[in-house]
Amino acid sequence: MSTTNTISTKPSDAQLDNVASSKTPYLNISPQSTSPSPSQHVRPRVQAHESKSSIRVEDYYARPRDIQKHSKLPYFLRLYGSITPRMLVPLAFVGCWATIITCVSEFKYELKVSNLLLTVLGFVVGLGISFRTSSAYERYVEGRKYWAQLIQTSRDLARHIWIHTEERHDQDPQQGKAELLAKLTALNLIVAFAVSLKHRLRFEPYTNYDDLEPLVSHLSTFAGAASEPPPPLPRKASIWKEAGGFLGLTFAESNPRKVIKRSTKNLGNLPLEILTYLSAYVGSIAANGTLNSGVLQGLVMSNLASLNEVLAGTERVLNTPLPVAYSIAISQITWVYVIALPFQLWESLRWITIPGTVVGAYIILGIAAIGREIENPFGLDPNDLPLKSFCTELAAEIDEIASKAPPKPEDFIRTDQNRVLYSLGYGAWNERSVEDIRATLRAKADKPPVANEQAGLAEKVMQHVV
Repeated sequence: MSTTNTISTKPSDAQLDNVASSKTPYLNISPQSTSPSPSQHVRPRVQAHESKSSIRVEDYYARPRDIQKHSKLPYFLRLYGSITPRMLVPLAFVGCWATIITCVSEFKYELKVSNLLLTVLGFVVGLGISFRTSSAYERYVEGRKYWAQLIQTSRDLARHIWIHTEERHDQDPQQGKAELLAKLTALNLIVAFAVSLKHRLRFEPYTNYDDLEPLVSHLSTFAGAASEPPPPLPRKASIWKEAGGFLGLTFAESNPRKVIKRSTKNLGNLPLEILTYLSAYVGSIAANGTLNSGVLQGLVMSNLASLNEVLAGTERVLNTPLPVAYSIAISQITWVYVIALPFQLWESLRWITIPGTVVGAYIILGIAAIGREIENPFGLDPNDLPLKSFCTELAAEIDEIASKAPPKPEDFIRTDQNRVLYSLGYGAWNERSVEDIRATLRAKADKPPVANEQAGLAEKVMQHVV
């Protein structure tokens, strides 16, 4: 594909913070790609994270796991992605509590209750935690399905636009070039939809992000208008706040919607606005005849409807958490059970009550903590979905689709490298009659699959292929 001065490359945010190893650039197809126009305001771009050259505590709890990396450590020794750091403070409290109860029972007064309470409460706690975890995992899986649907639909839409939309170079070279650039713009908007949806699901409402600004700077959107003048950059978290987030302390957690709440302008719905631009493009190619098939027009419009369905579905997952009454009740029941453990274990375990209580609390509170972490699959926790990687891979696949001119069937059919049947190429079979071809097909169908495979290998050996 030829390079023009209207196309420039811009690295993704995944490249800038070295989260993903892919180095495929995003295409920025806009008139402002070479230099900003006088009317264009230069916006400072926001990076979600710093480079890994400066390791911070936040790096261990505030970024999704990189699925491209492989660790040789056994699972029970891994720290990144584990809920163990978030359990340190609760387990320290439980250990102190168990120590106090054990010491009082040993030296002052026996604090003990029947083990029957352990059985009854354990059954209730097990039901509550099971419900909490299964509901959270269902939301996690549902979020992943929507992103799989987004990737599949984006591939289909990009393929339909690139292959089936004509470029009329033979009629007018300038018109053909304009239609080529229009197709590239549409492919760019498909990537922009995925990237903008990622930011929307993470409550990042503006457009001045490294991976998004090059894709939508030429569009008139509410989010773009709200980004001028540039909003204040987020303040760097203090070491105490980073440590609190690492330890899972709720008072150290910021409101994820605070950027949206502080905005004084209408931020709009950027993914939806991008869909309107894509719809306008589809309407134009249907009107000018470059996409003249009614079936293909229906498929393309169906793809756009599917992208809108993904937008609505992910918003539903994000904005419909487990009812707060369930979360509060399950948390209270769990802590009542953990607090009551030393009273029930002391008579049988004595000083072993302290480690026994800590181990039991780790199991119960740990499973509950996993449910809380994966309830929102679109966040920045280590176990959340790697949305940056999904967007980077989608951009790379769309670049692959656009890397070659739409293929013509005769170019890959009428060639001797096309071994139509057995090991003979197209030319050899083209010299035979239709009756011979059909007879060979019938003979091939009559043989068992193993015999056909052996016959094919024998022919290759005879032709010194292997």
